Amino acid sequence: MTLTIAPRVRTLVLLLLAAACALLAGAGPASAHAAVTGSDPGQGAVVDKAPARISLTFSEQVAMSDDSLRVLDPEGKRVDTGKPFNVSGTTYAVPLHPGLPDGTYTVAYQVVSADSHPVAGAYTFSIGAPSKTSVSVSGESADDGVVGWLYGFGRYVSYAGFIVMAGGAAFVLACWQRGSGVRPVQRFVVSGWVALTASTLALLLLRGSFTGSGKVSDIFDLSLLGQVLQTKSGAALVSRLLLLAAAALFIAVLFGSYDKREDAQEKRDLTFGLSIGGVVVAAGLAASWAMSEHASVGLQAGIAMPVDVLHLLAVAAWLGGLGALLVSLYRAPADTPVDRPAVRRFSQVAFGSVLVLIATGTYQSWRQLGSWSAFTDTRYGQLLLAKIGLVVVMVGVAWISRRWTGRLAEAAPVEAAAVREKERVGAGAEPAGDVATTRAGAKDAPAAGASELDTDTASDHDSASDSAEHPGAERAAQLARQQAARDAARQKRMRDADPNRFGLRRSVLAEAGIAVVLLAVTTVLTQTEPGRTEQEAKAASSSSASASSDTGASGALTLNMPFDTGGEDGKGIVTIDLDPARAGDNEMHVFVERPNGRAFDIPEVKVEFTLKAKDIGPLPVVPDHIATGHWSANGVQIPMAGDWQVDVTVRTSDIDEVTVSKNAQIG
Repeated sequence: MTLTIAPRVRTLVLLLLAAACALLAGAGPASAHAAVTGSDPGQGAVVDKAPARISLTFSEQVAMSDDSLRVLDPEGKRVDTGKPFNVSGTTYAVPLHPGLPDGTYTVAYQVVSADSHPVAGAYTFSIGAPSKTSVSVSGESADDGVVGWLYGFGRYVSYAGFIVMAGGAAFVLACWQRGSGVRPVQRFVVSGWVALTASTLALLLLRGSFTGSGKVSDIFDLSLLGQVLQTKSGAALVSRLLLLAAAALFIAVLFGSYDKREDAQEKRDLTFGLSIGGVVVAAGLAASWAMSEHASVGLQAGIAMPVDVLHLLAVAAWLGGLGALLVSLYRAPADTPVDRPAVRRFSQVAFGSVLVLIATGTYQSWRQLGSWSAFTDTRYGQLLLAKIGLVVVMVGVAWISRRWTGRLAEAAPVEAAAVREKERVGAGAEPAGDVATTRAGAKDAPAAGASELDTDTASDHDSASDSAEHPGAERAAQLARQQAARDAARQKRMRDADPNRFGLRRSVLAEAGIAVVLLAVTTVLTQTEPGRTEQEAKAASSSSASASSDTGASGALTLNMPFDTGGEDGKGIVTIDLDPARAGDNEMHVFVERPNGRAFDIPEVKVEFTLKAKDIGPLPVVPDHIATGHWSANGVQIPMAGDWQVDVTVRTSDIDEVTVSKNAQIG
């Protein structure tokens, strides 16, 4: 909240900014929030023959369900067969019905990326020639609809709950230990625990529908909930619930036995124990986000996750402590006001938190953006600029708060004199008006109390009635209560009339308002495709379009050849992909699948190219085994364009072998 910038701190900030420039200037690729980087057939491609399958390549591995890849004909009917399967690495495919007629086909996909975010979209390709299609590809966003909105709101509440609970507890332990006995502060921290617990339960229920159908009716589908519990995101949410049970015990001790400890040594020991336990629980809760979202995948994940935990803890210490301070300034009882030392201590905590945020935020920006241009060219970068702007504004308001805090400190002698006067009055030297009130009879005492108090008036009248029957000790207790109430009211008026405290209240309130908006921007940011991934996808799309324009319809040649070696498990389909299918260097991929579309390995596969018209060949190629059912060869030389015969020899056992052939125009 309150920042005091010393010269050495300015030097440190400049060094951090210089490091940020160096990191962003030399940023390399990272991976998070999957995006489509390639497809076969390509987007908008027109192929001569119906492909045996379609495949999509993502920027990272994704989770697939039975309906993750759908191919629709011009009438909107599905033409894919079987379940989607992983071809190799980050490439996934689904087989198609054989002999599809000419026309425009729509490929729709909905997957879950490794950082737990759903990714959806669609594109079209054509067989023979483009045609009209009744399929609409608009609105294919996983975040649309009521479920998407509810899930986003749940994420916001979960972040806010964590910040309020962890930051409020840290404020009490590190800055204002007397606050553990202040009821408004207790309610503030407990409300954070309730919000985080409720939102976590809601996210568990919403997760299955959010990453699947998006239907409200699926929210309470127990089968979907069972599937969610087997995912990384589900495990993170369950872990968060278990840690919240430990957090409940921590809060019970902090606002229970801790405040009642009178022995100084015992209280110091308990403070140390609560601090260690609180840090462990808070770090575990922060890790439940770090281990299931952007930080858990891509470049330097082992470093990114601890950095993300530190970032979340720093945010909680700053913004959560700011909220606790605001509650203390406005709602703390008159006899337990938040004091100047507590404000100063929070100023130091906030300053340290800002330094941690600068360091961790710089690293995260480098990792998620990758270049300076991503700040303005991507939605993620634009949101990040908005977040940085809000932080700068908050720091500016914090500087104003620092000025009010300084004036509050200067006013200390005046307030101390007022306190001494109060003590003198308590000793018997009251002003005339107060003396008259104190010495008044039972009939006048309630009236005097009514001039000072609000809710205590009724109880004073009841006490006055009782005093007629039980004089003496009860009357003395009544007068003592009235005197204490008048002292508290006088102290509250004196505190509220202090312009410096009033100014501090307003500046802290302004900071808290900006923090609410800042948290909303951060929540949207965590659900947005990182700028680096968005730029990679755009570059891949441009490259694919360029290749298509240079090499004809699809920019690659695909040959599907059924085979049967005659032995056990000897039937299947061998697919040859040659890219760019022209004279010169080519890249070749060979895929071997069973009739049901499942990839499987065979002992040997060889390819030969023959151009009989020019009496060239056969030119043998022995591809390298890459993955199950996948072989690859780079630098395949095709000396000239022509009608080439492609022979593929498939061996499924020591004695079972067959050669299948197909002609294709290359170049």
